[in-house]
Amino acid sequence: MLQAEHLIFQHPGAARRFDLSFTASPGEVTAISGQSGAGKSTLLDLVAGFLVPVSGTLTLAGRDLLPLPPEQRPVSILLQSETLFDHLTAARNLELGLAPATARAERDRLIAAALAEVGLSGVLNQRAATLSGGEKQRVALARTLLRNRPVLLLDEPFSALDDETRATIRTLVKSLTERHGWITLLVSHHLDDIEALARRRYRLVDGKLTEA
Repeated sequence: MLQAEHLIFQHPGAARRFDLSFTASPGEVTAISGQSGAGKSTLLDLVAGFLVPVSGTLTLAGRDLLPLPPEQRPVSILLQSETLFDHLTAARNLELGLAPATARAERDRLIAAALAEVGLSGVLNQRAATLSGGEKQRVALARTLLRNRPVLLLDEPFSALDDETRATIRTLVKSLTERHGWITLLVSHHLDDIEALARRRYRLVDGKLTEA
């Protein structure tokens, strides 16, 4: 269980003060909606450790996450842009998500298994620049599999995709979340994404979350 209790934060010089409390469960997608500028990305940045609250608690299965810097938090992030290196192959992009000490044979096995799980075994040696938008997001999802972190943050990850591809990637995200027991937080202003994925829903208004 990921739980935030009264995370207090205020951007320097801004009038709005955030007071954020929520609960998200393993194997489920929890959605955060709200108007543009409401602070949805601020919430994800607090969970990821890119922003530091003035006070409050953030725990994962009872473990305090707030003292941990971003690189030590058990969190993966999938953004609207897939953040792949276009000049590298799909396999090489995935390899960057593995620990440097991983043996070559084990790297190859893990990468092949991750691509197979997202339905992209055939793109192993293709440069990212040659992949479609949906394929790039699948490769990015495969990278989260390799990182093997329990919390997945989704910041408008389907916005750049056409409707058919969005539906396919949404189904894949839901399936992976359930299969691996991820705690997935989805930030979106698209109602169809939220309805298709989220079991628990919050709306962010005036710096506070209310269950929707």
